[in-house]
Amino acid sequence: MAIDAATVRKVARLARIAEPEEKLETLARELNGILDWIEQLSEVDTTGVEPMTTAIHTPLPMREDVVTEGGDPDRVLSNAPKAAHHFFVAPKVIE
Repeated sequence: MAIDAATVRKVARLARIAEPEEKLETLARELNGILDWIEQLSEVDTTGVEPMTTAIHTPLPMREDVVTEGGDPDRVLSNAPKAAHHFFVAPKVIE
């Protein structure tokens, strides 16, 4: 997929980025270089390779799902600036 100056102009307009006309051709060449690099990555055989979220495998710590000291709304809401019917009261933020 080749990107030309007209495509860069259109994407810049959609993104509301003001780019001078003389920079559009340079940006098109840079974006084409990035796309070429991505195509090279697509050529790598990754069959049998599990996806990674980090470089080091760190299992998440697990804990028992037990009931703790919750369920006391009066104690939970004791420091609330304002509460009603066992709920926090907050100002309306929708305009």
